[in-house]
Amino acid sequence: MALRLSTLAALAALALMPAGALAQDKAPGELLNVSYDIARELFQQINPAFQATPAGKGIAQIKQSHAGSSKQARAILEGLPADVVTFNQVTDVQVLADKGFVRKDWQTAFPHGASPYYSLPAFVVRKGNPKNIRNWDDLVRPDVKVVFPNPKTSGNGRYTHLAAYAFALEKFSGDQAQAKDFIRKLVANVPVFDTGGRGATTTFVERATGDVLVTFEAEVGGVIKEFGADKVEGVIPPVSILAEFPVAVVDKVAVKKGSQASAKAYLDYLYSDEAQEILAKNFYRVRSEKVAARHAAQFPKVRLYTTELFGGWDNIQKIHFAEGGIFDQVFGKK
Repeated sequence: MALRLSTLAALAALALMPAGALAQDKAPGELLNVSYDIARELFQQINPAFQATPAGKGIAQIKQSHAGSSKQARAILEGLPADVVTFNQVTDVQVLADKGFVRKDWQTAFPHGASPYYSLPAFVVRKGNPKNIRNWDDLVRPDVKVVFPNPKTSGNGRYTHLAAYAFALEKFSGDQAQAKDFIRKLVANVPVFDTGGRGATTTFVERATGDVLVTFEAEVGGVIKEFGADKVEGVIPPVSILAEFPVAVVDKVAVKKGSQASAKAYLDYLYSDEAQEILAKNFYRVRSEKVAARHAAQFPKVRLYTTELFGGWDNIQKIHFAEGGIFDQVFGKK
């Protein structure tokens, strides 16, 4: 009887434990990081480095999923079991928070608004820059064909749209009509819209389409490294827009899998000097002052607009990228 009572008491105690608490006692065998399109090579270096740390030793495998950032957010809502997201746009994490997949105060969970590194839209051109492309207004010339991903499916594409629009607002002293016409000319110069940044790179480099690829500065460096400085070269415009790369634990999934602690440790690692060094070597701008100072020579000074110019991401989504918004208008949709 005493044994039965003690067993019942133990079972009752287990029933009162928070969901996932038992699973948290043991690190999960794997994590799934759902990320943006051009981050494959980056996390192929980050993952084994994290697994070599005390926090990562118990994780046998870190799986990756890559596509346009907004497409990835939709996939998670439809059942893709991500433990963490490493995206390239705040709104794609926020939609997960709005649906209860990520904690509502996710931007306070990690330093720098949960953005451990950042970049900016820049240009890749053909060797010798035959069209002499230097700044955003060169992209609307009638003799220039531009490649960048679709802003409706790609955070990369949205940042390109916003950087060009911000440049036009400054050029035309805040005149919205002229800024919209500037974007209309830019979009008219795009021969094809790929769904993500890596598809746009393939279109430009391997299919030899267009005169200039607009993508994150990190991808610019990667393209030159992969395909050779004898084929392409980078152009960093004098002004661009700050592109943050937000991260979050997907709590709704991680609680069920018992991976919350490991998922948080994985994202914490991105802020370590070791990971920041890997990021900088992959042409991302980093938060660590020490690491940034070591790599200062490879990052030209650029005057950066921010999304606050447009009233923040909620306003941007409503005005620029919602159905019938500015992008649809300049793209010819009603």
